[in-house]
Amino acid sequence: MCLTPDNPHDDWLWLEDIHGEKALDWVEKQNELTQAEFTDAHTKALAEQLRKALDDDDRIPFVSKAGDWLYNFWQDVNHPRGLWRRTTWESYQAGRDDASATEWDILLDVDALAAEEDIEWVFRGARLRRSDYARALIALSPDGGDAVAHREFDLPRKTFVEDGFSIPAAKGSASWVDDDTLALTTDFGEDSMTESSYPATARILKRGQNLSEAQQIGEVDRSHILAGVGVDHTPGWERMVFVDAIDFYRSRLWVRPLDAGSDYTAGWQLIDVPDDVVVDIDRDLLLLRPRADWAGATSNGTEFHVPAGALAAVKLDDFLAGAAPRVIFEPTASTSLQGWAVTQDFLVLSLMEHVQSTLRALRLDDFSDVPAPAAPANHVIGIGAVDADDPAVGNDVWLTISGFTTPTTLARGELGSTAEPQVVRTSPARFDAENLEVTQHFATSDDGTRIPYFQVAPRDLVLDGKNPVFLDGYGGFEVSRTPGYAVISGIAWLNQTTDGTGWLPAGRSGVYVLANIRGGGEYGPAWHEAARRENKQRSYEDFAAVARDLIDRGVGSSDTIGASGGSNGGLLVGNMLTQYPELFGAISCGVPLLDMLRYTELSAGASWAAEYGDPATDDWDFIQHFSPYHLLDAAPREEYPPVLFWTATSDDRVGPVQARKMAAKMQAKEIPDVWFFEDTQGGHSAASDNKQIAAVRALTYRFMWRALTGEDRND
Repeated sequence: MCLTPDNPHDDWLWLEDIHGEKALDWVEKQNELTQAEFTDAHTKALAEQLRKALDDDDRIPFVSKAGDWLYNFWQDVNHPRGLWRRTTWESYQAGRDDASATEWDILLDVDALAAEEDIEWVFRGARLRRSDYARALIALSPDGGDAVAHREFDLPRKTFVEDGFSIPAAKGSASWVDDDTLALTTDFGEDSMTESSYPATARILKRGQNLSEAQQIGEVDRSHILAGVGVDHTPGWERMVFVDAIDFYRSRLWVRPLDAGSDYTAGWQLIDVPDDVVVDIDRDLLLLRPRADWAGATSNGTEFHVPAGALAAVKLDDFLAGAAPRVIFEPTASTSLQGWAVTQDFLVLSLMEHVQSTLRALRLDDFSDVPAPAAPANHVIGIGAVDADDPAVGNDVWLTISGFTTPTTLARGELGSTAEPQVVRTSPARFDAENLEVTQHFATSDDGTRIPYFQVAPRDLVLDGKNPVFLDGYGGFEVSRTPGYAVISGIAWLNQTTDGTGWLPAGRSGVYVLANIRGGGEYGPAWHEAARRENKQRSYEDFAAVARDLIDRGVGSSDTIGASGGSNGGLLVGNMLTQYPELFGAISCGVPLLDMLRYTELSAGASWAAEYGDPATDDWDFIQHFSPYHLLDAAPREEYPPVLFWTATSDDRVGPVQARKMAAKMQAKEIPDVWFFEDTQGGHSAASDNKQIAAVRALTYRFMWRALTGEDRND
């Protein structure tokens, strides 16, 4: 029987009861079977290697500046839940060659807090009060999920404020308006959440008030994703922002001066642009990036055109008065805009040319070009302002450079200066990459589109079709997958040793491949739009094309190529499992969407209808063709490759139930080699600390290596 909206019978609905006794009993039995099969001494050794790399004290402690301090959140073997801490720039510099030379002021020990309160808290960030930086709103998740509690913290006293602001755990946000006022979104009770399980209202909460007394300042339709509110305390441009997120790619934004009076419902002005335009406001600068071509006209009749994926700029007050925006970047067929950073006097664009990272710096006064740092080929360079509001460092930027086999370097430089950026930290190598090389290739998809992919492999790779290949991908939500130091895959899949002390057999190495398929953002909005909704199948055609190209080139074969993906990437590899099983020797499917008939009814699934379509409408006509859970019935195959589904009970974004149901359904059909593992903590990342991350990843790599090679560790 094939499930449809008109015929919704589903034998595995009971597994949707996330914390139900029967469902958890099933999970426990599945975990026991999977761990007994794949967790041996070698898997444990790999987990320990991964944990050590993730916890090592010589990692880069990335920081953010607020006031006179640099803040960092740090996890290690002694502090698995982490320390929120701070230091000075001088002390941070002192740790360049010896990390122990940096003196840290410990503000909050999350492990101690968790033990004291008997809650497995996961740190989700802190928002400091701008007036004096003496108070912070700390976000804590009780289980690693997206729901967080916000609690007021006193930095000088290093303790939570008695009778201070305390917002119970829920999906939402909180920002300081002033010392005694918050702008927040949260679960305010009945009918206060959207169908996507996010807040539908924004409200103002005064010190001493209960949530029920908070003043509502904005509301969105319950069919929209969420209401958002934020506060910008940049001196001279203090303002509030309210966002109505209509769907994943459309929104409307209003601004209000912070000094517009005590009636927070008044004084709002709409940024009147098409709802697919990304809006960013920095001081007096309005930046606009449309997803589709935008042809408009000002109030005085002046026409303008901003191409899809371009970036336009205009003074905010001028735009509100009717001025036209000016295009300052326009994409090409090979170049896309990935993001930007604003300093005191410069705008820096993060660009990609055929998935190769570049930067372009512009003066804010006339948008003329100035020299910008560069990255080597097959590397990625990231940039962020140190503190654009501090005149002493207003044009300073943080720079990060890394590659698949190149450890991350953190540098600090000054835009507009002739001085070279100063390296402040370098991550040590975590695996032997001396004999590895990174190359870029292009496969041809079914419709003739060239699909780029990166390959990391031994320099002396033998093209005999026998190499175990770990093929990774995502292809959704305009997310770009870029080269970055591959700590986990480097240790677990690429690390070569000659003495047999490593995880892999002596002298053996796998091949790691990252596919930049459509649905992602590697070539801008058009690359994403080409594989959205009724065109989603193109993502799967692209990924299959990369697998075929690897076979044609002799890198691997259908027996030695494994597909791996998580979340939307889990849906991707779920479709490899059900549509292209003949191309793969194994599937690792993490925190996945799989039941595309019911996904909008589960967790935050309704928020993704703009990506996949709404199965409650005629969209099901195309959705059913990429719903793996239903393809098991609608298009059964004689053989499927071994598959491991892995997820987390506390995942409140996708949820664990789609992986549960898919595994149960396949096992009921007596399909062999169907494995399932569900961690209790960790949320959508399926792990809340480095020990969990290491254990889950070790399990998945152990499964993949054995499935693709037939080998145990030292056969």
